[in-house]
Amino acid sequence: MLKVGLTGGIGAGKSEVSRLLESYGAVLIDADKIAREVVEPGTPGLAAVAEAFGPEILNPDGTLDRPKLGSIVFSDPERLATLNAIVHPLVGARSMELEGMAGPDAVVIHDVPLLAENKLAGLYNLVVVVDASPETQLDRLVRLRGMAESEARARMAAQATREQRRAIADLVIDNDGPLEDLEPQVRKVWAELTQRAATGSAPR
Repeated sequence: MLKVGLTGGIGAGKSEVSRLLESYGAVLIDADKIAREVVEPGTPGLAAVAEAFGPEILNPDGTLDRPKLGSIVFSDPERLATLNAIVHPLVGARSMELEGMAGPDAVVIHDVPLLAENKLAGLYNLVVVVDASPETQLDRLVRLRGMAESEARARMAAQATREQRRAIADLVIDNDGPLEDLEPQVRKVWAELTQRAATGSAPR
């Protein structure tokens, strides 16, 4: 099994890369998706978040009000650390459970947005970083996701810098250009990952 950490800044296009890799045959473990699952109604995770942040971060139906929670934590590093201390151990445990279900020859892609921030590179045989310039990220967040520029900048500022992400990368996918330029790069990376999985060679 080859364990790959996939990361990239918000708006860099990591989700599209993970979608392509999964379509080629990778086993995808999506930390963001798991992070949503561990705070669904009735979970210990949601109870802990509501206790830490107050009942006002819940919708009337008992689900988590993500925009409200996001507006609290993305402008306050201490509150963000509090949230991460609750959610990250739950995500880690579930990720390991899913990884254990993959076959011995599998390429397992852990899609982890905050891989650099949380110094998780050592958990993986290899780290792939989806890279885009801050200008490209900002444009995509405002133009494609409809974010206010101030919110987009705050989200970007809460993450690792481009240099910090590239420093932990074994492979970099450049996604500054149009979508049609991305697929050939991802195919090339997939070929390398499958080769490493087959030969058991990995840098870490």
